[in-house]
Amino acid sequence: MTAIETPCIMLCSIDDATGYCFGCGRTRDEVGAWYKMTPETRRAVMATLPARLETIERKPRRETRRARMARENASS
Repeated sequence: MTAIETPCIMLCSIDDATGYCFGCGRTRDEVGAWYKMTPETRRAVMATLPARLETIERKPRRETRRARMARENASS
């Protein structure tokens, strides 16, 4: 059995303004349908996520794994 690719970083909270998850950038509908999607469809959604995450203005209250890793890499 092969593992299913997922952008989830376990920070599941939806931004009210954009409808995107703060952690991964997916919509609620995409999160719910993820395991039913074909690998090609999942990859197509994943290709849009970096641009979506850039549109989120309000940040979650806690630091995300992505932000922490970026901060740690910048200080190295």
